Amino acid sequence: MSVDDRRNDGLSMTLLGTGDSPGVPVYGCACPACQRARACDARVRRHASAVVRADHGPLLIDAGLWDLRQRFPAGSLQHILLTHYHADHAQGLLELRWGQGLRIQVHGPADAQGLADLYRHPGVLDFQPAQTPFTPAILEGIEVTPVPLRHSKPSHGYLLRAGTDSSIVYLTDTCGLDDYATAFLADAKPAVLVVDCSHPPGESRGNHNDVDQALMLAERIAPGRTVLTHVGHALDCWLLDYAERLPRSVSVGRDGEIIQA
Repeated sequence: MSVDDRRNDGLSMTLLGTGDSPGVPVYGCACPACQRARACDARVRRHASAVVRADHGPLLIDAGLWDLRQRFPAGSLQHILLTHYHADHAQGLLELRWGQGLRIQVHGPADAQGLADLYRHPGVLDFQPAQTPFTPAILEGIEVTPVPLRHSKPSHGYLLRAGTDSSIVYLTDTCGLDDYATAFLADAKPAVLVVDCSHPPGESRGNHNDVDQALMLAERIAPGRTVLTHVGHALDCWLLDYAERLPRSVSVGRDGEIIQA
């Protein structure tokens, strides 16, 4: 069954990938988390991305996976939301663009460089004008509001709404948020927060949350529940020993997990 065939009531999100840039297992790494992932495909983490659905077709968030043609049959994908143009979030577009007889709109933050030569040779990709933060648009029946993130490249997270009672916030890649963005999302009272959490406690390197930072964001935004994504192998190792330290309202996302708001 393709992603396009999965239908749920309200707003649903499928986590296509929950890993950081190296993914899990990391090439050549023999840590416990990487060895476990090699032995069990359910523990593999591919590049962080998701697909959202309400009443219409699928809305893809990020395009770092290389198998988009297999996941989305020709004609099934009309819109792609990019958080930013780092390779692990956009490299799948390099192949997808060479399709024929299609137009796929690509929405994202202002970034003059983009990725490689995508702007010069877009193929079937129809790059839309840069988003304006906090200004909503309707895509595939979903109200999409971009929220600026703290990252080394211009980046947006997204507040996603379907109706008045179904909402998901998706925030990756980021290291915390500014006060205005945090208050904006708290006022939205989201059912679910899917948030970047790449590192164990105290090990943030400035572009991604560690556990403490992700939990602080969750506390300030106060969603119904929180799902951690963009997880690195060091965090997976930490979770082997300390997963019980996470609050009951916080879970660690898995590739293929379906979230219902």
